[in-house]
Amino acid sequence: MFGFFRKPDEHVQREGESAFRVRVRTARSGDIVELRLTKGNEISASDEGGYYVRKIIVSPQHLDRAVLEIWFDRAYRPTRKAVEGGELIPIKEWT
Repeated sequence: MFGFFRKPDEHVQREGESAFRVRVRTARSGDIVELRLTKGNEISASDEGGYYVRKIIVSPQHLDRAVLEIWFDRAYRPTRKAVEGGELIPIKEWT
């Protein structure tokens, strides 16, 4: 009811009120890239009524490329996530 007891997302970590952190492992070389997504810059309103971010990732070590997409509801809770050319790393595996 109202999302009070909703489980936090396993891949997207909140950082204060205005930002989120995610980590992506590239498919080709397995490089790990950490991203900080802010409400004011990267995340924008979507046509579906919530918010959306699309980020092209290039790993600094091997120049692997991946594309991250995250859809949020109106309360900035992730509803869908997709990575082309990589995978999201669960927060419990961050070191």
